[in-house]
Amino acid sequence: QVQLVESGGGSVQAGGSLRLSCAASGRTFSSYGMGWFRQAPGKEREFVVGINLSGSTTYYADSVKGRYTISRDNAKNTVYLQMSSLKPDDTAVYYCAAKFAGIITIRNTNVDYWGRGTQVTVSS
Repeated sequence: QVQLVESGGGSVQAGGSLRLSCAASGRTFSSYGMGWFRQAPGKEREFVVGINLSGSTTYYADSVKGRYTISRDNAKNTVYLQMSSLKPDDTAVYYCAAKFAGIITIRNTNVDYWGRGTQVTVSS
């Protein structure tokens, strides 16, 4: 069992930046692929980015390529999402996710654990 807790959300102006963090419980964090999803009001949850167990490989949705960067620190059981050049369309609840011994991609969005989400609001 794994618990995921997101933090770092908030309200920013268009063009601004935010850094989200996801802290995971357990001693086997490095055995999980990690990722971020988001859900805007009235829309389905969508894949944003995934990262493999070691952090050597990443997969980004086209909508965030060049603006978002995912990273992980296995020693701290934490995954990060650095968001820059934010747009109003980025407004959503952002969810951290974990997949045991697997990679989360846009083609494989099944996950084993979800965080409760953190709100990101971008105003223009």
